[in-house]
Amino acid sequence: MTDPLWMSRERLIDHQLERLNRLVEHVVPANAFWTERLRASGFDGGRKLTWDAFQQLPLTSKSDLAADQLQFPPYGRNLSAPLASYTRLHQTSGTTTGQPLRWLDTPANWSWILDCWDAIYRLVELTPDDRLCFPFSFGPFLGFWAGFEGAARQGRLVLAAGGMSSEARLRLIADNQATLLGCTPTYALRLAEVAVAQGIDLPRSSIRAVLVAGEPGGCLPSVRERLESTWGARVFDHWGMTEIGPLATEAADEPACLTVLETECIAEILDPQSGSPVANGELGELVITNFGRIDSPVIRYRTGDLVRAAVESHPSGRILLRLPGGVLGRVDDMLIIRGNNVFPSSLEAVVREFTEIAEFRIVVSRQREMDHLRLDIEPIPEATDHDDLLLRVKQKIQERLSFQAEVRAVSTGTLPRFEMKARRVVREP
Repeated sequence: MTDPLWMSRERLIDHQLERLNRLVEHVVPANAFWTERLRASGFDGGRKLTWDAFQQLPLTSKSDLAADQLQFPPYGRNLSAPLASYTRLHQTSGTTTGQPLRWLDTPANWSWILDCWDAIYRLVELTPDDRLCFPFSFGPFLGFWAGFEGAARQGRLVLAAGGMSSEARLRLIADNQATLLGCTPTYALRLAEVAVAQGIDLPRSSIRAVLVAGEPGGCLPSVRERLESTWGARVFDHWGMTEIGPLATEAADEPACLTVLETECIAEILDPQSGSPVANGELGELVITNFGRIDSPVIRYRTGDLVRAAVESHPSGRILLRLPGGVLGRVDDMLIIRGNNVFPSSLEAVVREFTEIAEFRIVVSRQREMDHLRLDIEPIPEATDHDDLLLRVKQKIQERLSFQAEVRAVSTGTLPRFEMKARRVVREP
């Protein structure tokens, strides 16, 4: 795998074009899905792609892949190898059709995914003495499967904490002196909540780092501050998708900023409406073409994640694309409340500033032909003055997001807790 840290920009661009053309040679005509899409755009696979030609290829959305799987069940046609060659199945949490995307990987694909984790662990400065604990269900979600096996391949002790209660997971961490916790931001906060109830002093535990993924939060200042203070550990954000693979992480020398593994992908930041590149430093949608998942790749895939590129160069001279603040929102998550564009992550950034709040939920309903937002908050048991808390939350939302929200307190234990991706936005008729 090419060194992801010190390649020059000129060499990187040449490397990307070379990897892109190797990918296209592999999928045309073996992969029916991509062969059809490329030929429809005027590319028949008989020549090399230039950068200009690449940028004329159509963008691909999750709905395109979902429609293909619906028409050609159960896996669709994005397969470059015979079906018997695939050894792993993962799937997303769901699509607009209500069905998850199923994703098959060959051993070659999986080896590339673990190569990406080698780079990720290098950027977060994993050490030979680290012991990693992964408290998730080990279901079909891709993320922590790959992180788990990537660390094991490096010779690290890895603890599988699926099928256990939160209390049992905390004991597992303590008994084995785990140093790195890998989970969603939501579940890291949930474990901290349980630790308080159990009288466990987390800042004095063996955990030195919390690697979070699966949802925004790791780069949100209020979320990471809360995580770092409750765990007494450094937070590292990580980004990837089931259909894309693990392609970005926060580096040890640059907090709250994702570094994209551009040796393993082409990352474009485009205007969600026009599909044109945005100016450097402007907000846009991250679009990915991955190189090493050759038997089920994505080409110009719309992630739906809104990001902006760093304008300044990295002090070390590292030239990979950097995304300050990580994922700043989702194209499809944006709510319009009284003329204001509101992202759930922006509301979470406000809520997490209040240590008296254990959990929250965003309820959207339709009132007089407009979307109305209600924020349900569940105070911690020690919080007694709920009226004062509600007032302070309302004032902070007004100050930060420029609209008046309805804020309601609910009883302790009312709101659901999440082990994997949190689903905090609900719609009422």
